[in-house]
Amino acid sequence: MARPRDELPTALHSAAQVRDLDARLIAAGTPGFTLMQRAAHAAWRALRRRWPQAGALTVLAGRGNNAGDGYLLAALALRAGWTARVLAVGDPQRLQGDAALACAEARQAGVAIESWSCEAQLDGVLVDALLGTGLSGTVREPYAGAIAAINASGLPVLAVDIPSGLCANTGKALGSVVHAQLTVSFIGLKFGLFAGVGPDVVGELVFDDLQADPARVAATPCLAQRLDARTAPRLAPRRPTDHKGRFGHVLVVGGELGTGGAGLLAAEAALRAGAGLVSLATRPENTAAILARRPEIMAAGLASANQLLPLLERADQLVVGPGLGQSAWGRSLLSAVAACARPQVWDADALNLLAAGTVQAPTDLLLTPHPGEAARLLGVETRQVQDDRRAAALELARRYRATVVLKGAGSLVAASDGRLMLCDQGHPAMASAGLGDVLAGLLGALRAQGLAAFEAACLGVWLHARAGMRLADGGRGLAAADLIPLIRELLEEHAPCLN
Repeated sequence: MARPRDELPTALHSAAQVRDLDARLIAAGTPGFTLMQRAAHAAWRALRRRWPQAGALTVLAGRGNNAGDGYLLAALALRAGWTARVLAVGDPQRLQGDAALACAEARQAGVAIESWSCEAQLDGVLVDALLGTGLSGTVREPYAGAIAAINASGLPVLAVDIPSGLCANTGKALGSVVHAQLTVSFIGLKFGLFAGVGPDVVGELVFDDLQADPARVAATPCLAQRLDARTAPRLAPRRPTDHKGRFGHVLVVGGELGTGGAGLLAAEAALRAGAGLVSLATRPENTAAILARRPEIMAAGLASANQLLPLLERADQLVVGPGLGQSAWGRSLLSAVAACARPQVWDADALNLLAAGTVQAPTDLLLTPHPGEAARLLGVETRQVQDDRRAAALELARRYRATVVLKGAGSLVAASDGRLMLCDQGHPAMASAGLGDVLAGLLGALRAQGLAAFEAACLGVWLHARAGMRLADGGRGLAAADLIPLIRELLEEHAPCLN
């Protein structure tokens, strides 16, 4: 049955994993053609719900099972009184198995099947049933031309299972890729729908499990899990006798001259997310402004790393890098931090200095790179990180023996043992300075309150993204500090302070 986005499955699969699940469903007694019919009906329901008055559709069909779904969808539309036709980009004579049966049923229903050409007229809702999940190499002609025509048409587009040209495993654009307004995916969600360019081309996502046996689906391996209210970890409730000493002392290290606000944002986020005590080690010139804005933060102005040592001894959790800079001051503070046996969150310039080889990564580390920082840490181009974000996040976690938050659309949380979570929340209005500083402080507070690095990263990333989504109704101009009070509210909704 179809599900709204908030109720989508949490498991994200590779194309091979979904094909294996499909094969096991067939072996268990559900004919492949029955699954294809269910897929066509699911797509038809979603299409009518999105464009109820369209009255016409044009299916662009390839030559695999994806095409079979499209042929059956055209037959359903024609029987409902719509104008429906198929433009065969793949030769219908080369269809095999269930796809051939679907083509025959469409012909019997009276669907006009024409050969594709660049001069073909497109009208109504366009149905992308071209390539499906089996694509691995770059899109070639005539498919590239058909995709270009779809994207240039200005017409509404429904993609069957996955937009053609999108890698199901990584979200990489394999040359040309269809830009859909609606994608209806089946049996198991593909990782690529949420990664790389997936969020830009999928549009509204509808999922239908085609009545698959839940036990078989649950037993199928997956690449990652989605973060939502069901999978996000929770802080334990507080006891009536608890006090500030039980919820950790977070020390934020950062705030070079000119970037003192970054350290303050991280410290304020840590305070509002429930840390018992928060200190901020920064340039002396910043302390007056910090105390004026947030007197609850213990601001310490440091001229040298020697002055940092007593603060490190008192801290339970370190957040390092927001506004740190890469001058001698920042480098000396980071060297002192790296030698400290405390759980640590490293962000911003701490990551750049780590990539430059200035320091060695300590143990019990949580790294929060954006794609550019991740590329520097891995010694590759940013494009390579974005082409396979999953591989990049897992390699960073392995190489640095750390928990890693790879930020961006479809933020990933990776553990060195191979666990991987994906957050598909968020909003482009969050493309604003300082939001990473807020996230770093939030993660530090969650760790200080007892969550392990991976669990803290999962909960923090999800809360941060949810706050951004709620505030994004106002559109552009979202300020990082706007998130902090809302994160507090969302944390209480998800994990109340008291039972």
